[in-house]
Amino acid sequence: MKTVAITGVLGYSGRYVAAEAARRGWRVVGLTNSAGRLPNPEGYELRPMPWSTGEDVLAGVDVLVNNAPPAFRGIDCCSYEEFQQALAVGVTAPFYLSKLLAPHMQAGSSIINISSSRDRMSQPQTESYTAAKGGITALTHALAISLSGKVRVN
Repeated sequence: MKTVAITGVLGYSGRYVAAEAARRGWRVVGLTNSAGRLPNPEGYELRPMPWSTGEDVLAGVDVLVNNAPPAFRGIDCCSYEEFQQALAVGVTAPFYLSKLLAPHMQAGSSIINISSSRDRMSQPQTESYTAAKGGITALTHALAISLSGKVRVN
């Protein structure tokens, strides 16, 4: 049985990805900083982010989906802390999860980073989201080069 680990599993797109993986018979593990604090009607296995508990890296993950959405905050109302949090969710967490899991992933495994066209087609008052999505696009390209031949990164 394949295992998929998904950040943002309880959000709209995360639930869709998780439901499709479950339909295919895959084990679905939601990685979250909110385990136990959010409703989980689908009953997915929720695990805390590995760095928040000192927990060992998940063994046997075939696919990592970095899907947690950064905040939509604009230049008129975004604080320094909110902007840093958007980058932490949208870029830092995907980097660190990839760093922790990639050495344990088998050849043919995948890391899927959810980006957005927002990094090229911005709207007003979305600077934190736009910066995070631009960062994940660049990170995806760099990881694809670094992990080439072992882990596919898209």
